[in-house]
Amino acid sequence: MAITNLKNDSRDKGDRGDRGFGKDDRSDRMEKDGDDKRRGGGFHRKKVCRFCADPDFVLDYKDIKMMQSFITEHGKIVPRRISGNCALHQRQLTTSVKRARNLALVGYVSMGA
Repeated sequence: MAITNLKNDSRDKGDRGDRGFGKDDRSDRMEKDGDDKRRGGGFHRKKVCRFCADPDFVLDYKDIKMMQSFITEHGKIVPRRISGNCALHQRQLTTSVKRARNLALVGYVSMGA
C-alpha cells in the first residue's frame, strides 16, 4: 500500500511547490508584457550580406584583414546567422578561410592558452 502512495505522490505536482509557471500564468503574462519584451525588445535591423551589398568588397583568400573579420578570436569561422552573409557567400567564405589556413595566412587557432 505504501508503494501506491509513493507513485501517486510522485505524480502530484503539488510536492514541488508553486513556482508560478502554470500554463494559464504564462498566457496572462505574455498578454500583459507584450511579445517585444519577451524577446528582448527593441528594433532589430535585418543583417545584409556585405558581399551582395557592395560589389567592391571582393572575397579573396589572400586578403588577411577581410578574413580576420569573419573569424573569432578562438579561430572559428563566424556563422551565417551572426555575420549576416547569404548562403552562397558564406560557402565561398568558408572555402577561402580554409585555403588561407592551409597557406598559413590565417591561423587554425588563436595565439595563447
